[in-house]
Amino acid sequence: MLSRMRIEFVKMQGLGNDFLVFDAPAVDRPLDSNRLRALADRHTGIGFDQALMLENPRDANSRVFYRIFNSDGNEVEQCGNGARCIAALLYSRAPELGRDVVMDSPGGIVRARVGSGGSVSVDMGVPDFDPRALPMEAAAEALSYSLSIDGAAVNIGAVSIGNPHAVLRVPDVKAPPVETIGPSIERHARFPKRTNVGFMQVVDRGHIRLRVFERGVGETLACGTGACAAVAVGRRDGSLDADVQVDLPGGAARVSWQGAGESVWLTGPATTVFTGSIDIM
Repeated sequence: MLSRMRIEFVKMQGLGNDFLVFDAPAVDRPLDSNRLRALADRHTGIGFDQALMLENPRDANSRVFYRIFNSDGNEVEQCGNGARCIAALLYSRAPELGRDVVMDSPGGIVRARVGSGGSVSVDMGVPDFDPRALPMEAAAEALSYSLSIDGAAVNIGAVSIGNPHAVLRVPDVKAPPVETIGPSIERHARFPKRTNVGFMQVVDRGHIRLRVFERGVGETLACGTGACAAVAVGRRDGSLDADVQVDLPGGAARVSWQGAGESVWLTGPATTVFTGSIDIM
C-alpha cells in the first residue's frame, strides 16, 4: 500500500483569483490530474483556480521554476496573478534578497517587483499576435478574426501572453452569457490547445471592464494574463492608451504596455489567505 504524502501549502489570492502554492514533493510521487482535481474541489478539497508548484531553479539567474495546473488538473503555460503571488511569497521567505524577483516557468522567464503595501508588478513578456503562438488556425496574422459560434459570427482579437487568449469587445461587460459563449470559444476547433476567453468593455482610453472565462477553470474573479491580453488587443487596434486600469469582478489591476516589441506589465495586490497541510494518497 502507498503511504500518505503530506503537502505543506500556502493559499494565496490576487484579486480573487486563488491559488494553492506548494513546493514540489521531495518523493517521486507526481500529483496527477485526479489528485489535483480532488484538491481543487471547494467542498471536499482545498479549492483553487490554479495550483502553483515550486521547483528548484532551472536557470542560474532565477530563484524558482514554477508550474501551473488548472482546477481541471491540466498543466498550462502561464498565469499572471499566480506569478505575482509567487513573487510575494518568495520575497516574504527571503526579503534580504531584495524586491526584484526573477522566476522561470513553462511560459518563459518572468521578472517581478514586490512593492510596499502588498502590490506586486510582473513583466509578462512581449505580447505575440502570431496565430501560431497561441496556437490558432488562421491563414495570416490579423487585427481580428471571425469565429462561427452556434451559427453566428463572433469577432475576436487573439494574442499569446505565454498562454492563448481570445478577446471579444462588448458594449456592456455584464450582458454577455459568458457561461455559454466562453466554453464555445474555449473549445473552438480553431484553437487546438483551447484558449482563454476575455470579454472587454472599453470605458475610455485608460479604463476597461473585463470578464474572463479561463481555459480549464471557467469564469474567474480575475485573470492576470487575460488583463494583459485585453489591453494588448485594445492598444493594438487603437482603442487604448499605454496605461490602463482593468476592472475585474475581483478588483482593479493596472496594465502597462508601450507597444510593439515591449513587455507588458501587470500590477495588483497579492496576499496570503492561510497556510496549511494536507495528506493525500
